[in-house]
Amino acid sequence: MQRNSALDLPDEDPPPPAHPARQGARAIVLVGMPGAGKTAIGRRLAARLGLPFRDADAEIEQAAGMPITEIFARYGEPHFRDGERRVITRLLAGPPLVLATGGGAFADAQTRAAIQASGAATVWLRCDLTTLLRRVAGREHRPMFLNADPVQVLQRLMTARHPFYAEAEVTVTCTDESPETTTRRVQDALDASVPPRRLPVGLGERSYEVLVGPGLLARAGGLIAPVLPARRVVIVTDEAVGPLHLPALRAGLAAADVTVVAEIAVAPGEASKDFARLHGVLETMLAAGVDRRTAVVALGGGVVGDLAGFAAAVALRGLPFVQLPTTLLAQVDSSVGGKTGVNLKAGKNLAGAFHQPRIVLADTDTLATLPARELRAGYAEVAKHGLLQGALWDWCEAHGARAVAGETDALTQAVLESCRLKAAVVAADEREESAEGGRALLNLGHTFGHAIEAEARFDGSVLHGEAIAVGLGLAAALSARLGHCSQEWPSRVIAHLAACGLPARMADLPRGFAVDALLGRMAKDKKNRDGRMRFVLMRAPGDCFTSSDVPAEEVARLLRDEGAT
Repeated sequence: MQRNSALDLPDEDPPPPAHPARQGARAIVLVGMPGAGKTAIGRRLAARLGLPFRDADAEIEQAAGMPITEIFARYGEPHFRDGERRVITRLLAGPPLVLATGGGAFADAQTRAAIQASGAATVWLRCDLTTLLRRVAGREHRPMFLNADPVQVLQRLMTARHPFYAEAEVTVTCTDESPETTTRRVQDALDASVPPRRLPVGLGERSYEVLVGPGLLARAGGLIAPVLPARRVVIVTDEAVGPLHLPALRAGLAAADVTVVAEIAVAPGEASKDFARLHGVLETMLAAGVDRRTAVVALGGGVVGDLAGFAAAVALRGLPFVQLPTTLLAQVDSSVGGKTGVNLKAGKNLAGAFHQPRIVLADTDTLATLPARELRAGYAEVAKHGLLQGALWDWCEAHGARAVAGETDALTQAVLESCRLKAAVVAADEREESAEGGRALLNLGHTFGHAIEAEARFDGSVLHGEAIAVGLGLAAALSARLGHCSQEWPSRVIAHLAACGLPARMADLPRGFAVDALLGRMAKDKKNRDGRMRFVLMRAPGDCFTSSDVPAEEVARLLRDEGAT
């Protein structure tokens, strides 16, 4: 039977029902080259999982009443791809199943997007050329092999399609082992796979996603390529992070045919956030031949993210930017929101730009490589978010010690909830323009903390998170002195931070500070308005506000009482 539109499926032909034991399971879509074994593996996998199996090519031929070669000959490839997409979309809209797709399906941008939007787990069955040649022998009836050399056809298709197959959630390399063995490995890979959590940052045309989960660096190419104008990147990292994480990133980019035109490593630490380093990064980027379609990838902590992001903002008047934060501090705070910049002698982040990333990949596996002090410092921003959000503070008091001890589930929850809060705040007030509250609330503790950092000359003796921890205690104490919150809150905040191993009071820091010097730094804080210092104060967790009505003498008295001279 032939139809006017060869690939229309009748509405009365629904997909088969899911096996009762698999209700709530995800559909599984197998992608890969002709000869990869998608149908053979798919049937076995479906039987193992108790799911129905469908073959997209078979469904298409049945719906059209003709073989695929004839569909191509009569209607052409664009018509075939459109019908293929509708067939696949319809199948995935039903109950969970295992679906084998044709070799070109996942290479089609719209079909790939439809598969990914369905929430299905995607598995790339990757084979080398020699294996594929043996398996496609005798398939001359397939359109791509008609009157053509199979070697040349497969090489051409592998070059064209592999970068798109790399967007699959799971990759399994197939060999000449038995189909049962390969099926078992596919099932094991699916069982071990942890899909990243996706958090949207809604900024209109500049919206992007924050992905949180393990193993994201190894999949970086497939995850970032869809949001970039070209598969060309410059990587900016630091000399401590590079040896740890560059190998995984390089492999992940190469799998999706993303070319690295330059790798730039700066010295670790806040001292690298200055104009001299920025100039060096820009010169190296331009010497490597970047153009406006080349993306800047920041691999590292907050310093690398701020520096690379500012370089991306100003190079050629703006390059695409990707954040790959590897520290807790960067994952929960600085990588989200588009604030970039460098420090000046007058203070922290006083030169910079708002430049939103195209995507943020927070690979939680990287947190296992952090020194304990860095992990604790990053937690200060989690505690800050807890005080801003309320319910998250309750979680912090109950589970914060587990997070700073490096427990994976606690760290993942800390990153997720912090990013969720920050994404919502940034979406509502991207450039911190709200008259009161808004994004400025994210500076809770920062007026004090930035002044402490700047007075320490960014020499590493006081980490950013350590300064913020002290700043949170001071902000709570100032709020209590001004009558905005109960007297118990400063001690509660300080006690929690101390229990998590952070310096919570000025006396806990390794050096002393002068009151006049700190006040001078605060007077130059970029959050100030009309020449008046601006603080974020709290009434209770989840109830914070901004205020410029804070007497300087009260701030000075608090600093003296806390040990400043």
